[in-house]
Amino acid sequence: MQTIYKEQQLLSFITNEKLFSAVETIFKKTQNMVQSDKAFYRNSVDPFSAVFDASSSNITLEQWVNQEKARQRQKTLQNAIGEFHEEIIGSVAGWERLPVGRLIDVRNMSRKTIGEIKNKHNTTKGSDKKDLYDNLEFALNTPEYKGFTGYYVEVIPKNGLTYNKIFTPSDNKVSLRRPENENIRIIDGCSFYDFVTGDEHALERLYKVLPIVISDCLGVSKARDYSSEQLFHELFAKAFIR
Repeated sequence: MQTIYKEQQLLSFITNEKLFSAVETIFKKTQNMVQSDKAFYRNSVDPFSAVFDASSSNITLEQWVNQEKARQRQKTLQNAIGEFHEEIIGSVAGWERLPVGRLIDVRNMSRKTIGEIKNKHNTTKGSDKKDLYDNLEFALNTPEYKGFTGYYVEVIPKNGLTYNKIFTPSDNKVSLRRPENENIRIIDGCSFYDFVTGDEHALERLYKVLPIVISDCLGVSKARDYSSEQLFHELFAKAFIR
């Protein structure tokens, strides 16, 4: 953390130290991606696709390469942001983020809650969502989590909707849905952050302080103020219709 916002507590539900740590982790995961041509071409670039795509977009091949590098960075960033939300939620008082490889991502033992967190509603293919259900069901059937409620969290929901409902994904192999279980639920990001923190605007507050934290982590002397830009607010509003 730099010197800019050390004294000012940015969010009520997480310390500055843990907030800055979560943001810094994102940069550590993404700083080495596609930085060199060697790393870029290691991903088996399709020259045929390059020619078709560049031609249809009326851009040079060099411009196409730069766009493709940006696309790959965005893909890596999307994966890292899912872990960012795990770290943020796991840093809230009473909550814990579990190590990678466990069936679940976060838990709160006193509130008898476990959660599997995905950044977007389409991070996991529809046909694979049954596996998320099965993981939650398996965990809930263990003595450790008896009487708990398990949540599959879609931070960015489909069509910006708000929901907290029973999770019954389809199993295409048998053309059936998983059985209803009141304790296995699917929930959007705003609603889950509200549940975790007791603040219905918690996710939006997190979003609004990110430019400050990011600027500080990058060592920028003055934070970029997006709050005056209409698009900054529209991006969040269109992702979450409340």
